[in-house]
Amino acid sequence: MEYNKYSTYQDTYSKWLPSIPKSWQYVRLGQFFSERNEKVSDKDYPPLSVTMNGIVPQLETAAKTDAGDNRKKVCKGDFVINSRSDRKGSSGLSTLDGSVSLISIVLKPNGLDGAYIHHLLRSKWFQEEFYRFGKGIVDDLWSTKYSDMKSINIPIPSLNEQQAISTFLDRETTRIDALIEKKQRLIELLKEKRQAVITQAVTKGLDPNVPMKDSGVEWLGEVPEHWDVTRLGWLASSLTYGFTNPMPTEDNGPKMLTANDIGWGYVNYEAARSTSEQAYKRDLTDKSRPKKNDLLITKDGTLGRVALHDGSNACINQSVALLRPISSMAHPKFLATALLASVYQEKMIFDAGGTTIKHIYITRLAKMQVVMPPIGAQSHLVAQLAVVTKRLDSILNKTKSSIQLLKEHRSALITAAVTGQIDVRNLT
Repeated sequence: MEYNKYSTYQDTYSKWLPSIPKSWQYVRLGQFFSERNEKVSDKDYPPLSVTMNGIVPQLETAAKTDAGDNRKKVCKGDFVINSRSDRKGSSGLSTLDGSVSLISIVLKPNGLDGAYIHHLLRSKWFQEEFYRFGKGIVDDLWSTKYSDMKSINIPIPSLNEQQAISTFLDRETTRIDALIEKKQRLIELLKEKRQAVITQAVTKGLDPNVPMKDSGVEWLGEVPEHWDVTRLGWLASSLTYGFTNPMPTEDNGPKMLTANDIGWGYVNYEAARSTSEQAYKRDLTDKSRPKKNDLLITKDGTLGRVALHDGSNACINQSVALLRPISSMAHPKFLATALLASVYQEKMIFDAGGTTIKHIYITRLAKMQVVMPPIGAQSHLVAQLAVVTKRLDSILNKTKSSIQLLKEHRSALITAAVTGQIDVRNLT
């Protein structure tokens, strides 16, 4: 949709926002906001979380501290923003009374439309301005104080115009958010479909007319008559985990793979740290140095992620299990694909041990029952499955791309409206 522009503009002499409508003000934030810096207890004022989606009752996942009696008071209608650079975009107009951590800045607006400032101060333009005024030692972790941010110049139209802009943006962002939600739901359905197809293929095959038999394993149910049910450990010449002692780091040596570097069907070699060539050859045993087509399985962290190693010089630490398939019994690609199926993922999680933090134990993993087609059929099944999943992956990727475009459009629309780059007064 094409939007009209204002008839006349004025220069702001700002690199970041060169011009605004002539009838607007371009003034320091401190003229319309003051800081609320009252210390309170979360026993008297319920704790709130400052999130990318705005201000909400404290999330269960929020880090809890012992500073419950040393928090900042928030009143309904205040704008709250997390001052840390690694929380960029975490802000919003509060609809609740409560308290937030001291790292947050609480602003009391004066004579402004609440919905307008919610959009203005959450816009991409203001986020960049806010963090540009920040200070700190580390490039990706610094903070902005109110004493600095109050000097930021912001565009302010008349109150009636603020309300017109916020009405337009509320309507348009609600519409865009609804589209995004539908597409996200489609992605979830496609992922479920993909998992169902994989599980069907690796436990039942792709021929619906093949004779079946009872697997003898309750959670596997019936399997093709000519397939075998065996333990995972019997399909591998090695099922171990990596080194337990810290390794020296070096920029260009062999990669040190941890659970964080293993994804669902891939290894993120670029993100992995490296060790020295000397330590790789001298200090590591064979179990810590995967070979080509070894399966790497995350046994700590996010459990059960599986990927094939590409054969490059690398080592694994104790958070990663190594499974080396016996070529006469298991095609590596088939086995890796099978272990990503929901039926085995659920079993690995069910068998995981530990009290507060779950771990996959090698001994339990080795005993897990798996259903295997004849070795000659495994590669053919992998090829058939690749055709089906490729179609689903194509739809998934297109849907993800469309969501990203919608988010970019949403962000650009908000910035354009609250900075006066488009005129939406007659669109409400």
